[in-house]
Parts: sequence; structure tokens; C-alpha cells
Amino acid sequence: MKNQIEMSIPKIKIDVVSDVVCPWCYIGKRRLEKAIDQLAGQVEVEVEFHPFELNPDMPKEGRNQKQYLADKFGGSDRYKQLTGHVTKVASEEGLHFNFDKQAVSPNTREAHRVIRYAKSEGRQAEAKELFMKAYFEEGVDLSKKENLIGVAVKAGLDKAKVTSLLDSDDGLVEVELAERMNHQRGISGVPYFIINNKYGVSGAQPTDVFKEALLEIAKAPVES
Repeated sequence: MKNQIEMSIPKIKIDVVSDVVCPWCYIGKRRLEKAIDQLAGQVEVEVEFHPFELNPDMPKEGRNQKQYLADKFGGSDRYKQLTGHVTKVASEEGLHFNFDKQAVSPNTREAHRVIRYAKSEGRQAEAKELFMKAYFEEGVDLSKKENLIGVAVKAGLDKAKVTSLLDSDDGLVEVELAERMNHQRGISGVPYFIINNKYGVSGAQPTDVFKEALLEIAKAPVES
């Protein structure tokens, strides 16, 4: 009888550092997902999301989105130019950004707390996706607790448990610690992708770049 060698599929862990109000984070997320889908059967990928706040000093109630971004980018014309560009790029990935619907730039710490909790319930991917969709496509005000709860429930989380979470400080220290650790790693911009806790990919790279990187890393010998 001939010996049969069973080929195992390489396993890769990707830690994604991003913010839910970062447009390029959403675009990068979608591009990564397309790469993973196209490599189905060749590479097994586990993805975990980690917090990063683009605007950690944002008031809890948020700020007027258009005014805040116009001030940040250097005026209303520059705001329109940049948002128009990123909306076009997003549409090429099947995302439908609508900056006209967005009234509030929120502080995202509470959303990150919910996303962290969602991991313990096996719903982190769903929560991350729906928070980004809510902000960029639906114009949901993520500074409002009731809206955070609504998104969480859509992601399959228990309403009472999420309400209890947001009424407490549970997970706050852990989110802040994770953010400090990412800064200590030298991560100053997002999205940032850490592959197998060893390789770093910065920015919303094209799908083909993600594919090539994952295939190369999958071929790399495992260190003992």
C-alpha cells in the first residue's frame, strides 16, 4: 500500500489594527477579505481586530463631522476633494460611502469596547463590519449609546448584555492598554496588518498585494 501524504493547509493569523471611522480601514478590510476568499483552499486565515483611535481626544458627544474634517484637512474644498476620492475608491470595492449622511464624528472608544466584547461572543467580525457600515454607509451617529446597542444587536449580540457593558467601565482598561501597546509597536497610522505576529503590512493595500503576501508567508518555514 502506498503511503499517502496528506497536505495540510497553512494557517495564518492576521491582527488588524484599525478604527471604525477610518475610511481606508474599511477599504483595506474589504480588500483583505477578497484576498482571503480568493485563497480559499490554499491558506486558512484567522483575523482578529484591535482598537486604534484616530481621534482619541474627540469629545464623547462627538463633533460636527463636516466642520471637524474640513478643519482637519484644510478647508471645505479640500474636504470635498478627499471625501470624493475615497468614496470613488470605496465604490470600486463594493462599498457605498455617503458622507452626506454623516452628521457626527464620534469618539470611538465605546464602539471598540463593544467590538472587544463581541470577540468573547464569537461575533467580532460581524460587529466590526456593521459598525463601519453604520458609519460610512448609513450615517449612524455612533456617539449615541442607543445606536451602539442597535448595531451590536444586528451583529447578533444580546441587547441586555451590551447595555450592561456600556453602563459600566468593563473593557475600557483593556482597550486603552491595547491602544498603548500598538503605539509602542510603532503603529502610528491605520489600517495596519500584523501577520503571524511577525510581518507588518501598512495601509489599504490592493487585494493582489495581500494575496502575494499571504502566499509568501504561507510558504515560509515555520520557526521552531
